[in-house]
Amino acid sequence: MPSMPNSSTPTDPNGPAAAAPIGLPPSTAHAPPELPPAIVGWRWAPVWVLAYVALLFAPGIAETALSLGAITMLVKLVLARFNTGARLLSDPAWALTSVLFAAYWLPELISAIDAVDPGRALREAAVDLRYLPFLWLVAAAVASKEGRRTTFGGLAIIISIWTADALLQGISGTSPLFFLIDALKHALNGHSTCSEAEIASVDRLGGILGPCNLKLGQVIASFSPFVLYAAARRYGVGGWLAASAAVGIVVVLAGSRASWITFALVLLLSGWRLLGWKRLLALFASGLLALVVLNFTSTQVHDRLQRTSHIVSTDLIGVDTALSGRTRIWRAALCMVAEHPINGVGARGFREAFPACDPQPGLVTSWGYGPALHAHQLILEVLSETGAFGLLMWLAGAALAWRAWTFADGAARERARPAMLALLVTVFPFNTHLAFYSTFWGGLTLLLAALYAGSLLAQPPLDGTRVDSR
Repeated sequence: MPSMPNSSTPTDPNGPAAAAPIGLPPSTAHAPPELPPAIVGWRWAPVWVLAYVALLFAPGIAETALSLGAITMLVKLVLARFNTGARLLSDPAWALTSVLFAAYWLPELISAIDAVDPGRALREAAVDLRYLPFLWLVAAAVASKEGRRTTFGGLAIIISIWTADALLQGISGTSPLFFLIDALKHALNGHSTCSEAEIASVDRLGGILGPCNLKLGQVIASFSPFVLYAAARRYGVGGWLAASAAVGIVVVLAGSRASWITFALVLLLSGWRLLGWKRLLALFASGLLALVVLNFTSTQVHDRLQRTSHIVSTDLIGVDTALSGRTRIWRAALCMVAEHPINGVGARGFREAFPACDPQPGLVTSWGYGPALHAHQLILEVLSETGAFGLLMWLAGAALAWRAWTFADGAARERARPAMLALLVTVFPFNTHLAFYSTFWGGLTLLLAALYAGSLLAQPPLDGTRVDSR
């Protein structure tokens, strides 16, 4: 009779008792852990992203594309029953995009509690909820290698076309793309895109955006990292230098001094790795020489530089002239912060609150009659419209974005570098800015944030390890 094993009877370590725990088949007892599903993104997501950017010359249509993209993403998630979402985005990418949205949106909501115009503040917060699924859509667009190539490459092509169009405007005086768009609009409804007064008062390149939406410099400068990195990857140092020269000329002629600072940061942070410090200093010296030449050959550039020279003035009027009336706006913003320190005057409530805080009421300044529309500076905009709570939320979002970069491996940083640089220079605090809580600039900023989060956290290490390339 065979003996029965018990607690004192040794068993064969290779036998059935050791091969499989009770209840599990032997074939799966020592199987390696199952890998998570591959992150493949969504192949149509880049189409929505590129359509949104390409349609910025018509903000209303671009906004419609954004909203439709957000709805489409929600439908996509519902059809996937949300439990297969890992194939669209990694869990860290889902988390970071959602947190960055919360850092932007929650201050809007809280500011509506006692806003100057509560109805508008609540309306802004409700409408901006669409940004959350749109951020997921953007992150899904760059979740795979093919998606990143399509999205980043498409952005580089769009901005390159706009740059070439603006150069032609600088030579001929007319933007070919805007001319075609304006002719089409006139044929459809009999009206021009811009009024005759707006066309007559233009003092800089408008490019495809036109003379009544003079934001070309800021847009080109913020998206320039995609052009420069694409040129360097395809054509090396020569391509990077050629792209820098073309984009730089357009940014200068577009006339926004804030975009000059933005593009200088792009050159600094992308050029030092490619050129080294000595050649980069030579590049900046060449840029200063080109600016001197443009000072004598371009009336618009000359006027800008002459106005900027007043910054060394010892009186407030001279400094305010150099800053195009910004000191008056900033003093009004500080007044709003003092009167509404916790949650501000409400998102997009700066215009309504300005008359009560205007330090020079009745004085006509560089922007003409009427109140200032926003603070023209990121920190002051956040503080004045959303208060200390809003600033804390923005700082928390920035800290989490930086933490994600710090803990990412070298490959993740490389694939996210263009988006990271574009986002960094756009929110660089020591500059003047467009309104971050406006539809136009707020949508672009959140787009860059989602491109950063989605590309950085696209494919987390399957074994959970961290590779530090600092």
